[in-house]
Amino acid sequence: MKWLADQYKKNPNQLYMNELTFGDVYEKVENVARRLSNVLQQETRVALVSDNSTDMVIVLFALLLLRKEVLLLNVRLTQKEMMEQIRGLDISYVLASDRRSENVLESMQLDFLEDATVVDTSKKPRSAPTPPGMLQYPIMETTHHRPRLDGAISWSCQVLPFSAISALPSNPSILLDWSMDPKQIAVIMNTSATTGKFKSVPIRWRQIEAHVKASMQRLGVCEDDNWLIVLPIFHVSGLSIVMRSLYNGTRITILPKYDRDEVVRLITNNTITMVSLVPTILKELVPFIERHRLRMILLGGEFIPQPLIRSCVQKGLPIFKTYGMTETFSQNVTFSVLEHLDKADSVGQPLPFMKVHIVNPDEEGIGEIHVSGPMLMEGYLGKEPIGESFNTDDIGYVDEDGYLYILNRRKDIIISGGENIYPKEIEDVLYRLEEVVECAVVPVLNEVWGQVPALFIVTSLDEEQLRTYMEGRLAKYKVPTYIVKSNRLPRNASGKILRNQLHL
Repeated sequence: MKWLADQYKKNPNQLYMNELTFGDVYEKVENVARRLSNVLQQETRVALVSDNSTDMVIVLFALLLLRKEVLLLNVRLTQKEMMEQIRGLDISYVLASDRRSENVLESMQLDFLEDATVVDTSKKPRSAPTPPGMLQYPIMETTHHRPRLDGAISWSCQVLPFSAISALPSNPSILLDWSMDPKQIAVIMNTSATTGKFKSVPIRWRQIEAHVKASMQRLGVCEDDNWLIVLPIFHVSGLSIVMRSLYNGTRITILPKYDRDEVVRLITNNTITMVSLVPTILKELVPFIERHRLRMILLGGEFIPQPLIRSCVQKGLPIFKTYGMTETFSQNVTFSVLEHLDKADSVGQPLPFMKVHIVNPDEEGIGEIHVSGPMLMEGYLGKEPIGESFNTDDIGYVDEDGYLYILNRRKDIIISGGENIYPKEIEDVLYRLEEVVECAVVPVLNEVWGQVPALFIVTSLDEEQLRTYMEGRLAKYKVPTYIVKSNRLPRNASGKILRNQLHL
């Protein structure tokens, strides 16, 4: 946490996080770290479960100061999924916001864990030594008699709510090391694999440092920067803002969750200068933004409809399209749309020191998108190293000026009668209609053609109107065979449409 120590020395009275100064945050982080040091002394890896809050960031920073590997858990996980991820990484301690701690405790008592024993250690002494004061607090422990990754036959886990931390005894004698080891794993984020099983992405300090430096070069820094965080901090899109601003010595404003009226208020009263959004949220906000002091709207997370870009350009909103992933600690390609209107269909050029390669291109130069550079992870936990280049599973091409164009996720491409159908092309056509709120095209098995496209859509238009519109703008084989109207489409915490949940 060298960056926090540096900001404390240089700008202790400057606002960093909501109404907390760098000095406030430094002192709170040090206090929490000293209180957690005894409890977590033997732990290498811990989990953190919380909605966006200043408390979440302070606890996270304290864990990083103690050089723990922090598994950031998605608060939207089912109890079964949460338990699988905690157990899968042999986590022995979970720190949770008071709101989420009960859910974690309940997940330990699920029926599917029939071989688990759950003990309320706030009332019953443990057989193992307990740090002073720990028995006073509502900490639950569960023991599972099943093989662990290291071959042991049992595993136990304890949950510590944020509110219990302040009552833990402080350790004034511990020497806190504020330096950062580039090779040290800072956080772990789990991503879904095509099989549905999670893959664990270890993010090291060297990746984070490479990212914040490259981002600063591309996006610039202003003294009065105030970056609004509405995206979840347990996701790379939110955490990267926290780290960029810490490195830059600038301010962040954290909201517990997205609230349209509050976001509009903060933007229109000139409080915010930067914000990261997904297209769904931005589309809702655009009609309400009449005045602002924004110098940047970082837009990514999913495919961006061109009509949305055009409406932002018409209003002069400073859109920066971005492309990234957990494996590269967020963005690795970014550009300003207003400064390069002729490249508006692209996602931009690679950040400094990052490279994009097109592998196995066809005659038009379209192929698999691979990325490489210092922001890239070494490999998933428990898997083989990935080498120098990472296959993003996206399909696209790079133009003569080095701008990257994304056509589709490889797994989302529909092959119908030997023809490639790109769902994004169909979706872009539909998003030109004002009546279309959101849509997604997915493949459906077909005995004759192999696969055919199915459209899931939120709109006031009927099926006949949609077909008539598409038939005039798309080749016949691209027009969806099935059209399903819905009130809303399922999305994950970062705003991406969950296509694997769309079924006929």
